[in-house]
Amino acid sequence: MNRLFPSLAAILLIAAFPAVADQGRSELVRASLAVGRDFIPNDLLVQFKAGVTADAKERAYGRINALREEVVAAAGRRPDAKGDLERAHYPLGLAIAQAVREIEADPAVEFAEPNWVYTHSAITNDPYVSGGQLWGMYGDLTSPKNVYGSQAAEGWTSGRTCSPNVYVGVIDEGIMFAHDDLAGNVWTNPFDPANGVDDDGNGYVDDVRGWDFANNDGTIFDGTSDDHGTHVSGTITAKGNNGVGVAGMCWNATLISAKFLGRQGGTTANAVKAVNYLTDLKARHRLNIVATNNSWGGGGFSQALKDAIDTAGNWNILFVAAAGNDGVNIDTTPSYPAGYTSTNLISVAAIDKSGALASWSNYGANSVDIGAPGVAIVSTLPVAKKGKITSGYGSYGGTSMATPHVTGAVARYASLNPGATALQIKAAILAAGAATPSLAGKTATGKRLDASTF
Repeated sequence: MNRLFPSLAAILLIAAFPAVADQGRSELVRASLAVGRDFIPNDLLVQFKAGVTADAKERAYGRINALREEVVAAAGRRPDAKGDLERAHYPLGLAIAQAVREIEADPAVEFAEPNWVYTHSAITNDPYVSGGQLWGMYGDLTSPKNVYGSQAAEGWTSGRTCSPNVYVGVIDEGIMFAHDDLAGNVWTNPFDPANGVDDDGNGYVDDVRGWDFANNDGTIFDGTSDDHGTHVSGTITAKGNNGVGVAGMCWNATLISAKFLGRQGGTTANAVKAVNYLTDLKARHRLNIVATNNSWGGGGFSQALKDAIDTAGNWNILFVAAAGNDGVNIDTTPSYPAGYTSTNLISVAAIDKSGALASWSNYGANSVDIGAPGVAIVSTLPVAKKGKITSGYGSYGGTSMATPHVTGAVARYASLNPGATALQIKAAILAAGAATPSLAGKTATGKRLDASTF
């Protein structure tokens, strides 16, 4: 299990804030503010207790003259029996710490917190090279070979290419679902066809391939700005043996888009909605969603997001998260969501093709679980040519690129072990890893991903 230890500087700054309810959570929020994590100005997420009245909510908001902007998670749709989670806007001139303190003092409120900003965890755009482009898929028995690759290719020759009945949620930017290497591997919703009606009653009209929470519509692909989401998708499940482009870890798994990142990043409110959307699909329709890929981070501690992740875990959905690209120890300088202690979370660092921990990769002997290929990773991209968006490829780097290798490995294992629980899959992935000197003392396992046995 992960452990979080604020730095000495953060502890000193924490001491300047008065204590509020739920001391541990409050300290983590204040530590995030102390180290300068970005948030939406004058925005709050407010978790109300179950069963509170509308009048009680208005009384709470009146403490800081706040106005409700939206219901992020309605009590009636939550499988965790909690009350409404709402987003509110409060007046200029009130410091975030004071706003949180004032509204949390109301008996109707369980907690309040900033609406943090997250960004994707890709940092480089390397040139496309002609040889050995897919080193992250290679193994020591493949040709070409790379002992520090994920070893995924060793399983392809024996037919271990995954099942379309295994689903993975991509919480990220959108996905170019018509890409030559992804077409057919992105979900089409049989429960809500495009007819202007919310046929399945989940609150999202015509979520045909998922939902765009950033723009609040069912269009999950908006052009070349969705390059990051398309790139991670290819690493998870680009088609193999089709004579085109690249191949993913799990050739036939089905992706569901829960887009919440735009060019300016994404918010906690929309991240919570994305996680809950996928959990609801599994709970409501029994889709075999085994994991979500989360190649983003940099936000502060959010109890609302952790609650959503934990609830997903109760439905046997793993949350695979990028460790981040600040080159820091996130045991002492926490970064979220990678730093949460949720038992269903796998946090991933990046290694290069020589097995070295990438210089910019975050690490943490308590907070990061495993390393995976994350430097010069070639995958699918949308490319603009002559006024049209076409299928392309490119090389990116970052813990964003390491994370989908692990997510793809989760899908592979789930395909071969259909009755496995989330925690059993996590344990198997970590146990199968290969000991790696650069990760000793830097990750909880000291290992890199090794998918050769599944």
